[in-house]
Amino acid sequence: MDEIGILAINPGSTSTKIGVFVNLNPVFLKNIQHDPDELARFDKITDQFQYRKDIIAEQLNNANIPEEIVKAVVGRGGLLKPIESGVYLVNERMKEDLRNSPMGEHASNLGGLIADAFASQLKNVKAYIANPVVVDELEEIARFSGNPHFSRKSIFHALNQKAVARSHAKAVLSQYEELNLIVAHLGGGITVGAHLKGRVVDVNNGLDGDGPFSPERAGTLPTGDLVRMCFSGKYSEKEVMKMIKGEGGLVGYLGTNSAYEVEHRMAGGDQQAALIYEAMAYQVAKEIGAMSTVLKGQVDAILITGGIAHSKWFVNKVIERVHRIAPVHVYPGEDEMKALAFNGMRVVTGETEAKIYT
Repeated sequence: MDEIGILAINPGSTSTKIGVFVNLNPVFLKNIQHDPDELARFDKITDQFQYRKDIIAEQLNNANIPEEIVKAVVGRGGLLKPIESGVYLVNERMKEDLRNSPMGEHASNLGGLIADAFASQLKNVKAYIANPVVVDELEEIARFSGNPHFSRKSIFHALNQKAVARSHAKAVLSQYEELNLIVAHLGGGITVGAHLKGRVVDVNNGLDGDGPFSPERAGTLPTGDLVRMCFSGKYSEKEVMKMIKGEGGLVGYLGTNSAYEVEHRMAGGDQQAALIYEAMAYQVAKEIGAMSTVLKGQVDAILITGGIAHSKWFVNKVIERVHRIAPVHVYPGEDEMKALAFNGMRVVTGETEAKIYT
């Protein structure tokens, strides 16, 4: 097999991860930590483009990566308008929306922009993004909220959920498009998706919406109490949003977003920490149960992934409530870099065609 190199670029809020994969084997990985004071100089996140690009170029030059092996550059997808899943060619329309995102600012918006800049410097190499968080394959019935002023949105860990689902399908000698799966991503945010033969037809909004509470997010809240809080005059909109996203979940209850620290407290006899941690597992299991009804009970497997999937205690608490629904498979961690490379490889080898963002 010829050597096929994929350059993956994954910008985060205070870091940028880069990697070069040859035939999906990592030959160079780097997690660049950015000085918050340096980032604070920029008014908008997209203003960081040249700053981050220059640092990446320096790291790649120091690593002596042969340019000729790179056949595609794949960046983390940003907050574009809702799109169906897949690998997308970075075009002018996409770059415009990444610079002026209709869904808001996020560091991942830089992924496609930086990928395009590097691809343009290489011969016959194109830039792509894959399965951004705004992937929207919801069935129309799933969009109804209960009030015509609100519509449910699809914002979830599409990159990792799709990669894990495809990997599982391959492991069981099947095709992703032939299976009905429930995938639970357990990270700083938690999303649980119903995958109906290759499409995520329902999923909780993991950014600032519904679903289980997580290490940093509040998830579904009692609506009446939330409304009364908003109009109490005690809190600003920014403060309320912070309670929902950033200071909700484990942070709100226990002052930490670290599942490891919570388990450490539990080992020391902290019964309150144990109760709250179990409550989070309870809500994950309840969401899995809800998604089983979306699939009409025809579930081939439940897949548990994300960082918290490393916790046997937590995963077992979920499994004991859902194991009768379908077999449960655990895929700990979230290797976003490998998922980006995997999607780039699918395009280069002709397994799939890149879609056009319009």
